[in-house]
Amino acid sequence: MARRLAAEIVSVDSMAVYRGLDVGTAKPTLEQRQLVPHHLVDVAAAAAPYSVATWLEGATRAVADCRSRGRGILFVGGTPLYLRALRDGLASLPPADPALRGRLAAEAETCGPEPLHRRLAEIDPVSATRIHPRDARRVIRALEVATTTGQPLSSALHSEPNPLFEERLLIVDLPRATLHDRIDRRVERMFAGGLVEETHAALALPGGIGPTARQAAGYTEAIDLIEGRIDRTEAIRRTQQRTRQLAKRQLTWFRSFKRATWIAA
Repeated sequence: MARRLAAEIVSVDSMAVYRGLDVGTAKPTLEQRQLVPHHLVDVAAAAAPYSVATWLEGATRAVADCRSRGRGILFVGGTPLYLRALRDGLASLPPADPALRGRLAAEAETCGPEPLHRRLAEIDPVSATRIHPRDARRVIRALEVATTTGQPLSSALHSEPNPLFEERLLIVDLPRATLHDRIDRRVERMFAGGLVEETHAALALPGGIGPTARQAAGYTEAIDLIEGRIDRTEAIRRTQQRTRQLAKRQLTWFRSFKRATWIAA
C-alpha cells in the first residue's frame, strides 16, 4: 500500500522503537525497510525509557520530513495510546517525581500492581477503568500525577484535535478464533526463531532490558526461562496468554475511536 501511494511508514508501535529487540516485536525486516522508508523503528536502546510524548515528538518530525519531500504518510501499528495522542494531542502533565515513582515501583515489586490499581480506583476511577490492573508502569504514572498535582490524570487529558491526524483510521478486524490461533502460532515462531537468544544478548548490553521494553510480551517470560524460574513450555504458554490479553485491550481501545473504519478479514 505504501509503495502504491508513494508513502512512507511511521511506526505506531511502542516496542519497535527498541534496537536489538527484533524477534519479540515482529519488527519490519531490513528487506521491508529497504523497500519503503520506516520511521521510529530502532530509535532507542533497550535499557531506555520511552514515552508517548517522546514518540509524538518523533512522529511530528517524521511527518514534517515526509511532507517536505512530497511523500504520503501511513501510520501503521497497534499501540492505541500513540494513536490517541496523534489524534487528540497530549495534556500538559507534570514532570516525573523520581523519589515518588521509586517508592511506588518498589511497592509494586513487593506486593504486585493490583493494590496500587485499587488505590488508583479510589482517587481516579476513570483512569483506573482505562488501565489494566497489572500495567504497573501506567498505574504508577497515574498515581504519581494524582499525588503531585492533587488532580486525577483523567481530568488533565484533553481532546483538542492534533493536525497530524488525517481522521482516517482503518482497523483490520479478525474473528477471535483466528486471532487467537495466529497469536499462538506467532509466539511459537518467536521462541523457535531465537527470542531467548535475543533476550540473552540484550541483557548483556549496558543497562540490559529496561522496564519499559520488558512490557513487550515474551521478554519477561524469556528472562524467567533464562534464570530458571520456568521451563520453555510454560514460557510459551504465558506469552500466548499475555498476548491474547494485549489483543483484547487493543480492541477495547480501538472501539473508542468513533470515526474508525473496521475492515472484516
